[in-house]
Amino acid sequence: MRNLPVLLSSGGPMLWLLLVVGAVGVSVFIERFLHCHRAQINSTEFLNGVRTVLKRNNVVEAISICDATPGPVARLVKTAILNRDEGRERIRESLEEAGLVEVPRLEEKLNLLATIAQIAPLLGLLGTVLGFMKTFADMKQNGLTTPIGILSDGVQQAMICAAVGIAVAIPAHAGYNYLVSRVNAIALDMERAATEIVNALTEAVKTA
Repeated sequence: MRNLPVLLSSGGPMLWLLLVVGAVGVSVFIERFLHCHRAQINSTEFLNGVRTVLKRNNVVEAISICDATPGPVARLVKTAILNRDEGRERIRESLEEAGLVEVPRLEEKLNLLATIAQIAPLLGLLGTVLGFMKTFADMKQNGLTTPIGILSDGVQQAMICAAVGIAVAIPAHAGYNYLVSRVNAIALDMERAATEIVNALTEAVKTA
């Protein structure tokens, strides 16, 4: 930690850009993680509760359960219940339309995190090139008598930028893959919930 100010001052301007990019990546990951955490529910338990209420023909309570439950699964189920009198095909169409709205919400900002994972090593490489350019410029200016301390400044800048670029890219890439897996899991819950609520509503109409 005592060497941190030295590293910051030796990394050059590209290091500060990398730190900003890294901070953006961290904030995006935290925000998306919390969003996915709120969006993913115990869909089996939720659907069982809704199905039980619908068997008693208590539509108002079923909608209340949906309103009280966060996440896209609950919103899809509510959409299906509101369209329950329109027929099976119309319910499916309404669910597809709702899904087209919900999925982009889940995937929001994931491309930004993927972009950070891709460009961070390139920014580190650019910082490396600039560091070596500084070294060669110093050598050209001072010739063979260039003090080793001056030469090491450019090399140190190059190495710091390369290391930080990789250090930013690795967690950004891992975080992106993790969030994609969470989004896919929620999407599967949505598909399963859509199928089950359509069947439940169809059975309720038949028994009514």
